[in-house]
Amino acid sequence: MSLRDRCCIVGVGATAYGKRGEFYERGQIEQIREALEAALAESGLDRREIDGFASYSVDANDPSLLAPALGIPAVDFSNLVFGGGGGGTCAAVANAAAAIVAGLARVVMVYKVITQPPHQRFGAAYGSAAVASDPLSDFHRPFGLVSPAQFFALLFRRHMERYGTTTRHLAEVAVQTREHARRNPKALRRDPLTIEQHQASRPIAEPFRLFDCCQENDGGAVVLVTSAERARDLCQKPVYILGAAQGGVALWGQGLTSQNQPDELYTTAGHGHLARRLYERAGVAPKDVDVALLYDHFSGMVLLQLEDYGFCAPGESGPFAADGGLSFRGGRLPVNTHGGNLSEVYLLGMTHVIEGVRQLRGESTSQVEGAEIALVTAGPSNLPSSSLLLRR
Repeated sequence: MSLRDRCCIVGVGATAYGKRGEFYERGQIEQIREALEAALAESGLDRREIDGFASYSVDANDPSLLAPALGIPAVDFSNLVFGGGGGGTCAAVANAAAAIVAGLARVVMVYKVITQPPHQRFGAAYGSAAVASDPLSDFHRPFGLVSPAQFFALLFRRHMERYGTTTRHLAEVAVQTREHARRNPKALRRDPLTIEQHQASRPIAEPFRLFDCCQENDGGAVVLVTSAERARDLCQKPVYILGAAQGGVALWGQGLTSQNQPDELYTTAGHGHLARRLYERAGVAPKDVDVALLYDHFSGMVLLQLEDYGFCAPGESGPFAADGGLSFRGGRLPVNTHGGNLSEVYLLGMTHVIEGVRQLRGESTSQVEGAEIALVTAGPSNLPSSSLLLRR
């Protein structure tokens, strides 16, 4: 049974965004409420219609807490995607749609909120005591690999050695993303960024520098999914879920931390399998995509996803970006028109889904003229990851 065009995203909402630790004293449920109110207001849905919940990564905000706190009378469906980080973003939306198509729910709320303790950083999670007690950490901790930046830097460094990709190509991603963010009043980073400033910024994990790494911040978002039939009666132009894929090749597995992918996968984002299944299910090809919201925890992974999703051949993503290919102003493939994780905000990929919706409604602050189809990807990481195709 295909999901194609059977469900729509009918409402999106986000909280205010703050620097890391700024919202720590504020309850996460209260932030989810803020995002939900915005999504309900623009959709025209009544909160009592919501009967399903979908989230991903580690999430303590389960339906037993959320439903009574948010005034939702009953729960017919609940789902949490395996894995940490942002790999499950698109899978959560897909699971919401699958539940609706299967008759398990009528309206599903997809949600995620981040509040970071001032004394703890997401970027240092792999160096924590909890990880040290995990036998799998023996594959990376003895070699000094204790942060995501270091893991991804190794993958991208191999790409540089194999294809001649340069740090200037990374700068092209960071600078173009910032140009998009500067047009977005909600973006946390709107100050100008040049190639020269990128190249002069401090190293984080070779070859990644400061502006190659996503932000650390607080905030939350909600996406409302319902059937295509219900969507016709609501306030917003419906954005159809054209196709979805989740998982990946088994040999990628725990590849991020164990670094044991086979050679043909090591210089990729691990999304090739997802891309093939996604295009097959949606009945479209890379040439049909008008705008891409590519998960950008690190700039280098944007380049690798361009290759995995067929927008350029292996090794050609650096020149693709350097040729202005990512700009909303006539680029071959406008990418992260909201500013992405690098410059708008880091909400584990939820804002990429929201920007896909806004592009297809014609509401983006960096609007791609005539956008009909948007690709949204979730974080390249350990399995599972995921991706979506949306259409106007």
